[in-house]
Amino acid sequence: MRISDVRELNDTELTKELSDQGRAMMNLRFRKATRQLTNTNELRNTRKTIARIKTVIRERAITANLEAEQATATVEGE
Repeated sequence: MRISDVRELNDTELTKELSDQGRAMMNLRFRKATRQLTNTNELRNTRKTIARIKTVIRERAITANLEAEQATATVEGE
């Protein structure tokens, strides 16, 4: 999943995708431990996708926080 795809998702879809990727990561770890995993790059790709999702969630939280601070500053300034 590319970063542009992740940015297109809304907040509820992001949290759902994060939990899905977490489950996928757990399954990949089990498959690796039992030597059933043939493509070891899947672990890396899943880990990077999780990082992308968390990054977008954090970006949105920071943006919302800044907007709230600016709104508070303009209300107090009046």
